[in-house]
Amino acid sequence: MTDIPDNHTTTSSLEEPGLDFRLGALGAAIPLIFFVGWAIITSVLGLSSEIGLVMGCLFGLTLGLLFCKSRWEAYAQGLFSGMAQPIGVVAVVAWFYAGMLAQVLQTGGLVEGLVWLGGISGASGGAFVGLTFVLAAVFSTAVGTGYGTTVAFSTLMYPAGVALGCDPVVLFGAILAGAIFGDNLAPVSDTTIVSATTQEADVPGVVKSRFKYSIMAAVPSLVLFVLLGNASSDAGGNQEALNAMMAQTDPMGLLMLIPFALVLLLALRGHHLITSLTWGIVAASVMIVAAGLAAPGEIMAFDPGSDTVMTGALVDGVSGYVNMAILILLIVATAHLLKLGGTMSAVTKGLMRWIGDSVRRAELAIWGIVALLNSAITINTAAEIAAAPFVRELGKKYRIHRYRRANMLDAVTSALGYIFPWGAPVLLGWATITAMQGQYAWLPVVAPTEVFPFVFHGWFLLLIMLFAAATGWGLHFEEDETVDEATPTR
Repeated sequence: MTDIPDNHTTTSSLEEPGLDFRLGALGAAIPLIFFVGWAIITSVLGLSSEIGLVMGCLFGLTLGLLFCKSRWEAYAQGLFSGMAQPIGVVAVVAWFYAGMLAQVLQTGGLVEGLVWLGGISGASGGAFVGLTFVLAAVFSTAVGTGYGTTVAFSTLMYPAGVALGCDPVVLFGAILAGAIFGDNLAPVSDTTIVSATTQEADVPGVVKSRFKYSIMAAVPSLVLFVLLGNASSDAGGNQEALNAMMAQTDPMGLLMLIPFALVLLLALRGHHLITSLTWGIVAASVMIVAAGLAAPGEIMAFDPGSDTVMTGALVDGVSGYVNMAILILLIVATAHLLKLGGTMSAVTKGLMRWIGDSVRRAELAIWGIVALLNSAITINTAAEIAAAPFVRELGKKYRIHRYRRANMLDAVTSALGYIFPWGAPVLLGWATITAMQGQYAWLPVVAPTEVFPFVFHGWFLLLIMLFAAATGWGLHFEEDETVDEATPTR
């Protein structure tokens, strides 16, 4: 792998003059500081949303203009230059294709097929909790959306699991843990794409390199879910829940595992992610129509009476990422202003005084930065985007391999996003279960504060990455020729 992105960065830095800010390096950080503060406050107030985060970033960039001592035209040019960087653009295009694939697979009934598989398994209690974790992991890896996994499995598998004697708290934890698995590992996941592109790495290489961390966290998690998944008492309304679940299932949805496997195979064999996703979208669309799983219009259709004119899974897949696409471009631009204003250099130098020559301290600093931002910003992709520039800058200073940087960034982000009680996916799952009480009056609701100790995959993933940072286990360095060759830690 060549270091072309590094050359691009160096060239742009030489050609583009720096910016002067009131308060110096702190002034250049005002847009990011405002954005993080905005994200924290809106999260605490329960007002967090993607478009709200976009507005917070725009307000921050406008405020930064008032702190700029250079010509405002130079500030604006720096903003536009940042938005034009390949890092953000690549992530946006990959998101759109991944979103289309995810929606097509869901239209084909993949989740219903997996639920059918769970329903006929005959598992109950802890065994059903373990199966739920596995199926949620498969689904989230296929579609790349942990949030979608949380909603789908909370709607279908949660009431069935309670009816089959599962502990509700542990069952909810298994659903969240399965969502984490795919969010972290799936080549089509938004966090995977962001972690790879912002660290100037290829997605297939990143996925292959992080599999060992994911599976090490998944195995003990599965064991604990099976051991702890039995309810202390029987739940009522068992037959009602099972009948309702099976009525919504369809084994034909399992056909969608074929295009998912095709995408995974092509990506891991070195094909470009866009190429892999395109083949997956085409294969899934053809299979859906041929098998009668959905009408062609559900994949894409023209409807002059709708607000969007075009409707269907492909349109939903793109529109679902528009706000996040705008946000990543704005955050990348904000990070570019940090570089032009000297903030990035000042922060890096400050951290290096503590780090010294220790690569392990550098990785601990990276782990801490990512964990801190994810503790504050409840939408995990937004937190990852905000942390990425610091991870890249610090990692490059110590020649930490881009795969390693991407894995540290993504694992901590994926884990914490589904652990904290104030995290968006945790609240989303809780709201989904609460809403179902209108249909199942006997269904217990698990509070977010109850479930967070039982999201085992998230905790194991977090601790594994902390252990890796503290000990240097699995550490690789960037090399001129063989970037995958391990180098002894320092």
